[in-house]
Amino acid sequence: MKPVSIRTVAERAGVSVATVSNVLNGKPTVAAALAERVRAVVAELGYVADSSASRLRSGKQALAGLVVPDLANPMFGAFVSIIEHLAREDGFDLIVVSSNDDPGEEAARLDAIQAWRPAGLIVIPCDGGLTARRPRQAHFPIVVADRIPDDGAYDLIAVNNAESAALVTRHIAAQGAASCLVAGSTLRITNIRERWDGVRLAAGAMAVSLIESGLRADTIRPRLRARLAAGPRPDALLTLDHGTTLVAYQVLGELGLAIPRDLLFASFDETEWMRLVTPAVTAVRQPVEAMAEAAWRRLMQRMKGDASPPDTLRLTCAIEIRGSTLRTPGRSAGADGPAVPAATRSPGTAA
Repeated sequence: MKPVSIRTVAERAGVSVATVSNVLNGKPTVAAALAERVRAVVAELGYVADSSASRLRSGKQALAGLVVPDLANPMFGAFVSIIEHLAREDGFDLIVVSSNDDPGEEAARLDAIQAWRPAGLIVIPCDGGLTARRPRQAHFPIVVADRIPDDGAYDLIAVNNAESAALVTRHIAAQGAASCLVAGSTLRITNIRERWDGVRLAAGAMAVSLIESGLRADTIRPRLRARLAAGPRPDALLTLDHGTTLVAYQVLGELGLAIPRDLLFASFDETEWMRLVTPAVTAVRQPVEAMAEAAWRRLMQRMKGDASPPDTLRLTCAIEIRGSTLRTPGRSAGADGPAVPAATRSPGTAA
């Protein structure tokens, strides 16, 4: 059904388009009876003002966009919530869309957002190939968060993936694990590649192997089940993203494997459920709030005209050592260990 236009409202009410606009904007220049007639027609026809057209007419662009891979992911959901709050405080409306971790859909979403003429955009991309999917006509600034693009054409706010993964790996090895299976969604996501690199560099004498588990539960589950059931069973399992972690935890239960008795278990991403299960899960806690605040702050600078070269900021993660990786005699399996400070800013990255 074609949307009702402001002209249709004006014709039905027997007034000018300007009068309808004045009523909708709450201007006191319209007589009360006339204004009531216009509001009645608006309600009858279900008219909704076209905010994008209004912005274009006024020359204002108090609109920003946010593209995330998956709104069901708790980390991305928290990121969106923080950006929404910051945008509102700065007088911006926010368009939020999900790409469903699909590059083709991400390209379509970027095209759709462009039609709204946003003043700027924050993107957590599907993978490193964002530039190929960016609309050529897009003349607004783009700040990339979390997932690292393959080129340096963007301001980037991310975390120290390799260093954090290395710390967890060393902790697992220090608990006596001789072998560790590492499971991550896909190496086409730069974050997963960086985390895997960190694991390999820190493994030392501990044998490590990688399984790309996929992005969906219906691929993660059979791949992990097959690997863990086939043997030889690893001494530890380290997952590199939340989706893989959740399914892996369920698979371990389905196979009757006890944590940490049968194998140690740790996750790169942390969400609330990992603190509530017994034993609690050792995890890398990413600074989601700080990442969102830094991304919005940088976008605001760009929207205000900052034309300096692209900047990179790598934030520090915390490593929460908990019962899922502790085999210390006399210690409760569900007890949490101390938070291990992750590595400081990566050499060569900007402040």
